Parts: sequence; C-alpha cells; structure tokens
Amino acid sequence: MWLSDLRIVQHDRVIERGAVRIDNGMIAEIREEPVAGGIAGDGLALMPGFIDMHGDMIERELEPRPRVNMPAEIAFRELDRRLAGAGVVTAYAAVSFTTGAAAGEMRSFEHTGQVIRDLCAVRDKLNVDHRIHARFDITLENALSVIRGLIEDDALDLVSLMDHTPGQGQYRDIERHIEHVAHMRGISRTEAQALVERKIADRTRPEDVLTATLREISDLCKAHKVIMASHDDDTVEKVALMNAFGVAISEFPVDMIAAKEAHACGLANAMGAPNALRGQSYSGNLSARQAHEAGVLDILASDYHPSSILPAILILAQTDPNGLPGAVRLATANPAKALGLIDRGRIEVGQKADLVIAETDGMGHIVTSMRNGRVIYSDGVVGLNKAA
Repeated sequence: MWLSDLRIVQHDRVIERGAVRIDNGMIAEIREEPVAGGIAGDGLALMPGFIDMHGDMIERELEPRPRVNMPAEIAFRELDRRLAGAGVVTAYAAVSFTTGAAAGEMRSFEHTGQVIRDLCAVRDKLNVDHRIHARFDITLENALSVIRGLIEDDALDLVSLMDHTPGQGQYRDIERHIEHVAHMRGISRTEAQALVERKIADRTRPEDVLTATLREISDLCKAHKVIMASHDDDTVEKVALMNAFGVAISEFPVDMIAAKEAHACGLANAMGAPNALRGQSYSGNLSARQAHEAGVLDILASDYHPSSILPAILILAQTDPNGLPGAVRLATANPAKALGLIDRGRIEVGQKADLVIAETDGMGHIVTSMRNGRVIYSDGVVGLNKAA
C-alpha cells in the first residue's frame, strides 16, 4: 500500500510531496514524489507515531470520580481510544505506589500491582502498544517486594525513581505546596500546613536508607534490562546521584540548573507537552519552552494530557533550530532512543509503519494513526483501509 502526496517529516528533513510504501506492517519504500494510485494525503503531514514515555491518565479512567471504580478492561479500552486519537502509538502507562493508601485503594501496593497485571493481560487486545511505567517512591521501602515481583515477571518496562516528600523536588517550594493543598482539598491554610508537616515527618528517611533502597531497585532494573528514570531532579547533586545509579532519563527537571546538568551527564530530559503548550509548568517549575530554547529539552511526554503533544510540537517547531523535524523528534526518535526502541520513531525503510497523518495548521489535528501499518484511529478524512 502506498501513502502518497504527503509532507513526510523525516529525522532531519521534510519531503514536501512524497510517498511511503507499507508492506507487512513495515516501511518498505520512500519516494520524493507522489505515486499514482496511492492513497492520497492531499499535502497533510506524515510523522512517526508518537511515543509517550509518561502518561498519568490510567488512574483517571479507573476512578473517574472519587471511590467510583470502573472495570479495568473498560478503563484500558477508553484510554486506548484516547491515545490513538492523539497520535500516540506507543504508550507507557505511569502507575504509582503510595504508602498512605489502604489495601485495595488507588495507589496502594495491592491495587497498583493488580492494575499492572491486568493491563499486561489485555494489552495484546488493544490498538496502541501499551507498556508499563512504574513510579517508585524511594521513601516506600515496603514497595520493594512488589516491584521485585513485577520486574521478575517481566511486567515492567520503565521505572522512575522519585521522592515526593515536600521540601524538595516537585514540592521544593513548601509555601506554594501548602497553598495548593488547601485549594485542592478545600481546607484552611492552617489545616493544609498541618497535613504537609505530617507528610514530611512520615516520609523522611535517613540518607543511608534511601541509598540502600536506590541501590536495590537499580540492581533489579539492571539485571532485568528495565530502563530507569529519575523524577523531579532539583540539584546538581541529585542528578549526579541518579546518574551514578544508571538512570537514562531525567523526568521533569525542576529548574534550569538541574536540566543542564542532566543534559551534560548524557541523560535525556523529559518534560510535559502541556507545559510546552501552555508555556509554563502548572506547579511553577521549569518551563518546557525555556528548556527547549536552552537546548536541553529532549523528550515531550503527555504527562496528563495526550492531545497536547501535537500542538506542543507545532509551537516548538517555530523556534527549533531544525524546525518541524527537530520538534517532531521530541515525541518520536528521541524517546525511542532513550527507551531502547530501535524499530520505531523514524520514517525510514525497515522501521515499523507506526505513523501519524496530521493537519499542521494552527493547533494541529490528528487525522489518522497507524500501528504496524494498521489504522487504529481515523477521522475519515484520508480513505485508508484497516490494514496494510
């Protein structure tokens, strides 16, 4: 099957009116002119399918309202449709463990472990290539046994090492965090301050305990070839520590100093597409646009809003030294490289036909998403069959 008359966004250039032949789910041939008889794209953009290494949406699908739990398969299928419609063809579902949750509640060891196993059981029935990203809080020693079992069962594809104790990382500005807690919970500032202080006391661990936890999870990941990421790096020292334990990705660096240090260490800096789209972090941390301008932004992730990826790419393309190809790499080739996915992320012969056809005017619009040459989303504009 030929896809023809498309603006083909390759790794370092754009073919203005080209064509791509798909055979058995792979890219078999690329031409720099339209092909007669091919499925006409009418000048729309053809990009690699987006690779989302951090998406927090699964919990919202499982529990759309507090204490309203939906069956796992319904939640997974709903998320699957949402991702495909946003151009995401490979997705890492970010799931978390929290020490304060009771057994069976969202983010409890029991609940999160079961969510991971449920998704592993059904993902072959879904359209998007779903993978598991476990968010591991290093202050939760009891989660080690859960993580160990999941890693040994090959259920995890990515583990991020984080510490959400207020006073550092994402919540470094305690006063701002207290105001946020008060607003979100509808309580007084005094009550919020007491909650934050209690959380600090509950989560604070001696440095040697945290180091031992980091070492154990790092050894497990290395032994089973699971990629590691750090989370909310906020100091040069923290970046150096995470680098020493073998992380490949620095997720959401808090400030420019940490982002530049991570980049210098060879880590890939990942930031949220909503941040890039809006021009600011919702928590007041580093702007993705500023990181991009400084040349230290490597990966765009959906974070909590997958439909932000395409418009964020189009905004960053306006200032990227390599234009649209450079911005597209942030959601395709760059995460593929960081995550060890050598068979996708580029429009090249021999790569998977994981592709997105998009309108690029204004905020942009996903027209078609394809995985292995099969249409997994279409708005009906381009007349494609379900498989190629």
